[in-house]
Amino acid sequence: MKHLLNLVGCIAVVLAIFGVFLPLLPTTPFLLLASACFVRSSPRLHNWLRTNRVFGRYLRDYEDGRGIPLRAKIVVLVMMWGSLGWSMTRVPNLPLQILLAVIGTAVTIYLVRFVPVMRRRK
Repeated sequence: MKHLLNLVGCIAVVLAIFGVFLPLLPTTPFLLLASACFVRSSPRLHNWLRTNRVFGRYLRDYEDGRGIPLRAKIVVLVMMWGSLGWSMTRVPNLPLQILLAVIGTAVTIYLVRFVPVMRRRK
């Protein structure tokens, strides 16, 4: 089982890296999946992911309950709505345009309402 979790975790890391450069491929869910796999299968890989120069800080903040930094939320929302807007203008299918808008709205609501655990306790 550990080998399967390591494989899924490694694939998730690769997809997260692609997600940095491809506008409609999300990065964060793949990082969280990789972290969840590695925490159950390889403390060494989990530590590598948490201390990674590019992804480590965001993953540590999220896992430790500090949430997503405001600057990251703004960047994510601007890039996401830019790519969704571009995609919706290129797709002539109205139901697909509505689906993209609903997904974008749901992600926006999640990001805006996501409050770190430490702040909720006060």
